[in-house]
Amino acid sequence: MSTAPTTTKAEASPPDAPASSPRRWAPLRPLILRLHFYAGVLVAPFLLVAATTGFLYAGAFQAEKLVYSHEMTVPVGDTKLPISEQVAAARKAHPEGTVSAVRPSPADDESTRVMLSGVEGVDADHALAVFVDPYTAEVRGALEQYGSTGALPLRTWIDEFHRDLHLGETGRLYSELAASWLWVIAAGGLVLWFSRRRALRKVRGTSGRRRTLGLHGTVGVWAALGFLFLSATGLTWSTYAGANIDELRTSLRQATPSLSVSAGGEHGGHGGAAGEGGSGDHGVGLDKVLATARAEGLGDPVEIVPPADASSAYVVKQVQRSWPTKGDSVAIDPASGEVTDVLRFADYPVLAKLTRWGIDLHTGVLFGLANQILLMGLTLALILLIVWGYRMWWQRGRGSAFGRPVPRGAWQQVPPQILVPLVAVVAVIGYVVPLLGISLAAFVAVDVVLGEISHRRGKRTPAEPGESAG
Repeated sequence: MSTAPTTTKAEASPPDAPASSPRRWAPLRPLILRLHFYAGVLVAPFLLVAATTGFLYAGAFQAEKLVYSHEMTVPVGDTKLPISEQVAAARKAHPEGTVSAVRPSPADDESTRVMLSGVEGVDADHALAVFVDPYTAEVRGALEQYGSTGALPLRTWIDEFHRDLHLGETGRLYSELAASWLWVIAAGGLVLWFSRRRALRKVRGTSGRRRTLGLHGTVGVWAALGFLFLSATGLTWSTYAGANIDELRTSLRQATPSLSVSAGGEHGGHGGAAGEGGSGDHGVGLDKVLATARAEGLGDPVEIVPPADASSAYVVKQVQRSWPTKGDSVAIDPASGEVTDVLRFADYPVLAKLTRWGIDLHTGVLFGLANQILLMGLTLALILLIVWGYRMWWQRGRGSAFGRPVPRGAWQQVPPQILVPLVAVVAVIGYVVPLLGISLAAFVAVDVVLGEISHRRGKRTPAEPGESAG
């Protein structure tokens, strides 16, 4: 038999009592309260996993530098060797696979990375990165690498855990569900907090559920803007919502432009893998290609992608995701060494730039260490909010009722002139963000069924003072 939590004197006033707020909030507040409650209880486990793994990922950048310092850093020498000699040293040590890309040493104390694809034992969407000392051509090691940010095994494992729980495409549904609901919960929390009387928002001098609610609301308000940002940027590269966002950007002519990689200069598709032979050196060679790219203004860090086939060009692209973004790229004919196409980041459409910056800020690379610390603070705040939210659910129990939910029927109090447009807006959002729409429809269906069962049994729970019951 469970024992109900003791109600203290500090909790005498109903904690959910509405403030003397503008009348427009009055009909919606009970509905938002119920949605916030159910979303918090049912979606919080997904958010907790996303927040915890996100916290680890934000810290993985600095951990990676420590764990793989031998491979990533080198003693500063006098003169760097030609890039072709560095690649030749990497191929001598690792003749397997083919050269898919080369990242010349971007700083005096950093190694060159030669990426090999088609290596046995390496995932198809990963590469084997061979680290070469640019001054001596010494091979300092080889590690599996993933993604455009060059994530090594530690960060890759955490990244995939955060993204899909190591379950592949099916696992990505968890992170999309979390991102789909995070902005709804954050926005609902803001409305509820600012619609409360000012006296009920304080934390000092309170105890019990009032104190938990005060902590939950105060931290939530300060972190809400960050949550809205994480949700929006997380959805931009999700499976279903991300596809809809891409379609919208394309229809608005705001899609990310692509570089023509045809050796003859005619516009074509992307090239990526190395050509025949697997050395990465074709036609005029890597040294000439790199020099041509430098002449076009492409400063470090850059990545050289060899031609995919006989009709493709070399691609040299800047890969700096930190601010200021360096995202220019050029295509170079392997036969003549001439530039066949140029794509400048400055020429990207506005939404394409914002998408790039949003993703980089979300992943912690745009502003480096400061960015990563901010992300760790946001994810820690989300973890605390979830813990406090569940504690409030526990403290809400009365008698033998554990975690009594907010009463049903709140939607019946919303005037038709507000309810009808609201339903239309929710339908549109549910279409664009399908996991939100599907899960919300499921919540409503289950709630209606449970309400009908409770009604037939005559066991509706009476509402407390200050709350709206159905």
